[in-house]
Amino acid sequence: MIKPIIHDPLFLAQKSQPATEADRQIISDLLDTLRAHLHSCVGMAANMIGERKRVIVFCNGPMQMIMVNPVITEKSGPYETEEGCLSLAGVRKTRRYQKITVAYQDQSFRPRTGVFEGFTAQIIQHEIDHCDGVLI
Repeated sequence: MIKPIIHDPLFLAQKSQPATEADRQIISDLLDTLRAHLHSCVGMAANMIGERKRVIVFCNGPMQMIMVNPVITEKSGPYETEEGCLSLAGVRKTRRYQKITVAYQDQSFRPRTGVFEGFTAQIIQHEIDHCDGVLI
């Protein structure tokens, strides 16, 4: 189900809790909501739809990918950039890393590890920041 986007910075600044298999509907709703906003958005975290759970979805090329309980375990190639956010007005400067390794669970809650680079890595870092209550 497509959910409304949360714009309250006080809510968005709260850390998310680990997701469990009981949160499968949140995963589905988050994916539906991202797909409804693909014209202006490349990634979302569950808190953006009012759910304080560690779930992100993002575009990886033409596909949408789901990460449950993602954690960045390695990062390299720091750089400065500017980002916008569907939940917040404007564009802000931030530091990102060109290459990251992420430990996460897939939508079936199986453990996975992935290495991501470039713009996809930037999207993932932005959404994990959301899970950690970090606003750009």
